[in-house]
Amino acid sequence: MQLAQIEAFLEVARRGNLTRAATLLYVSQPALTARIRALEAELGTQLFRRGRRGMDLTDAGRAFLPYARRATAALRDGQALVGELARGTTGELTIGAAPAISTYVLPRVLARFAEHHPRINLSVRTGHSEEIVELTVRGDVAVGLIRSIQHPEIAARLIYEHELLLVVEPSHPFAEGGEIVVGRVAEARLILFDRASSYYDLTNAFFRQAGIAPRGVMELDNIDAAKQMVISGLGVAMLPNTAVSAELADGRLRAIRLTGGEPIRRPMVAVRRIDAGPPSGFVADFLDVLAEVAELLPAAPR
Repeated sequence: MQLAQIEAFLEVARRGNLTRAATLLYVSQPALTARIRALEAELGTQLFRRGRRGMDLTDAGRAFLPYARRATAALRDGQALVGELARGTTGELTIGAAPAISTYVLPRVLARFAEHHPRINLSVRTGHSEEIVELTVRGDVAVGLIRSIQHPEIAARLIYEHELLLVVEPSHPFAEGGEIVVGRVAEARLILFDRASSYYDLTNAFFRQAGIAPRGVMELDNIDAAKQMVISGLGVAMLPNTAVSAELADGRLRAIRLTGGEPIRRPMVAVRRIDAGPPSGFVADFLDVLAEVAELLPAAPR
């Protein structure tokens, strides 16, 4: 059953005349008649009969009429939706993000994106970077926001770079000068978070390379819990600058410069399936907002 056949049926039913219907559809009368006959053959019944007033619907034709109207209306709605999708004015965008991004970075990005795309339904799925890669490969998310990971089925673009900072509460001895040699961290209790996170490995590797072992270690399962422990004076922690910007700004935490070691910086990237093709519509617009993410984020203290 072809759309041209349905349109022919509806126009003949509306006009009651083959000649007028053919003119309005810009086809010849024989071509229009052929479409009607092909549709009747497929349905196995006659849809029109010739009367004194022209083409009249049969009982089968009248029964078929509302379904034909709904079919063409659905196609018009679909066509309009595709047009809106191409223009980026409506649709659904599913994003995958690692916790440090979904909690501290993504809200700023989505707020800017939503200003210009209020009709886009947004969905966010969170997980460790490796999990987001798998969601991206399966097509469950359109864009993944993760630390840089090599994978043969994804393409990545840099969005920003963040830095792990040593943070303490303001009355901590380290806060007095705002700077310590890295070896002094051995005097403090170190608060670590989320063994499954790459930050855990980065922090441990940093201190191993510096040849020190912190005096005591407290392990927690998320960044916010680690922040609260530091604020409460239970230890010090290496946390992403994007995660502690508010606490640094209002004075609840102090960032301490470490001398004798290289800063720990990590690129964060946006990933898509390699076979997804060039981004278009609101996906392209979202990636454009991501390209501006650096200006949305507070800089790491120097």
